[in-house]
Amino acid sequence: MSSLFTAGFQCRHPSGLGSGLRLTVDRYAVKQVIVNLHFRRLTDKFVAMSQRDLKEAFISNLNGTSLQEVALGSFLTPLCLISRGLILTLYHQAKGTLPLPLPMISHLLLDFCVLILPLVLSCTVLSSVLHQVILSLAFVSACVFCYIYRVNSSAQHPQNTVSTFLQSHVQFNQVPFVTIFRVFVNVKTAISILAVDFSVFPRRYAKTETYGTGVMDFGVGAYVFANALVCPEARGRNISGSKMNHIAKQLLSVWPLVVLGMGRLVSLKMSGYHEHVSEYGVHWNFFFTLAIVRVVASVLLAILPACQSWVIALLISGFYQFTLETSGLKAFIIHNNDREKDYLHANKEGIFSVVGYVAIYMAGVQVGLYVMQPRSHVRQWLKALFNLFLGSFVLYSALYICQTLVEPVSRRIANLPFCLWSVAQSLFFMSCLGIADMVLLFSKRTSGCHFVPSSWNLCKKQSDSVSDKKTGEIERHCLVQAVSRNQLLFFLLANVMTGLTNSIVDTLSCSSSFSVCVLLLYMFTNCFVIHVLHLCGITVKFW
Repeated sequence: MSSLFTAGFQCRHPSGLGSGLRLTVDRYAVKQVIVNLHFRRLTDKFVAMSQRDLKEAFISNLNGTSLQEVALGSFLTPLCLISRGLILTLYHQAKGTLPLPLPMISHLLLDFCVLILPLVLSCTVLSSVLHQVILSLAFVSACVFCYIYRVNSSAQHPQNTVSTFLQSHVQFNQVPFVTIFRVFVNVKTAISILAVDFSVFPRRYAKTETYGTGVMDFGVGAYVFANALVCPEARGRNISGSKMNHIAKQLLSVWPLVVLGMGRLVSLKMSGYHEHVSEYGVHWNFFFTLAIVRVVASVLLAILPACQSWVIALLISGFYQFTLETSGLKAFIIHNNDREKDYLHANKEGIFSVVGYVAIYMAGVQVGLYVMQPRSHVRQWLKALFNLFLGSFVLYSALYICQTLVEPVSRRIANLPFCLWSVAQSLFFMSCLGIADMVLLFSKRTSGCHFVPSSWNLCKKQSDSVSDKKTGEIERHCLVQAVSRNQLLFFLLANVMTGLTNSIVDTLSCSSSFSVCVLLLYMFTNCFVIHVLHLCGITVKFW
């Protein structure tokens, strides 16, 4: 029977029992591998979603810092500029020549270590002792300045007195502190957009959720203000041709910003990169805001006189705040979370905040018109800097009243207090940079070293081709001039490098020391690329 059963079984399964079992086991193993792969994909997707959610939560629901701490940070950059200038002056006195040896490398390293490194450290590991850092740097700079003055005043040069200094004439191609303001708003923005993803960056410096004053909140307003300072209207350029042609040209001129905005939108959606939706909305970003603000401001300035820009800014921000208070617009922007209804609901923050940014831009045009006025005496520039500081004080007083009687600062809705704060703090920062320029100018006159870049120069009785050539050579190696030459490219490069760094580094789990190293490498890469382009004389124009 067993033989018959075996024979029958073998007839039905000619491959044999062992082969059948092996086939069944193989099929089971293949299914198990497929299940494991599917599970691993789901796990990886879940981990990726968790990382994205963690990063979004890390930059959400923040309340900012105090107005005093933001204002305190305005002293660091001017002190760094003074330090850089005094270092070059000391070297010139010791060696009798500039630029430094191996200028293509040495000047980049000097500028990076003196101008960029302190900014990175001040918003990371040294943020808790910022006031001590500023006081220490001010003390060292004052000591070096006094040393230079005493060494050179011993030679009894009558022109070194303060009275003759105030009567001195200055020469420049661009207003130095305006250029420096625009450059360092860009540099601080580049540092912050990556640093905010690291735990070493204080949460109080990041953008606030709804109300509050974070350092990055000021950076957004200052960026719009900086663009307005040097726009054609602020530089007194008259409209050529008809006004409609001028408006059409402005519409065409913003196409790079629109393209960059679309590129950022597509890359974010395709990569699943974390984004804070309540910042601008689902589809909106800062590039779109810059483009719309530029077009709207150009239309207004084509119709209304540029010399009355401050009135336009006040009317726009005041009417917008009145609308927020007397209608349901504020509640709609802050509390309505139905983002799937239509485009307006999805991007309400970005769309309505444009009104506030237009007001900031118009205020910037007015300030630009004022600082671009022709002045030649040191005394005239000191008076202009005093007026900028006075304007900052008046706007801060108005801000205090608004925050007491109306509502706090809100970047999310770009309300009247936010506009007042952005302009007031920008004026204060510019005033500090202007005073630093004056200190460097006095140091130049005292020491006889006229080769400190990105600052005023004293007028010469007769042209000196050798001196002019050397000054131009040092400007060619200056990092400030390099960033100034390609500001939009620097901003774009920083955004690309930020995304690349986030895709490589788990920013939330990094130690403080490793985070600072990553930030320094990131900033050095950005600066190196821009510096090389400047050395090669390349200006990247998008239009």
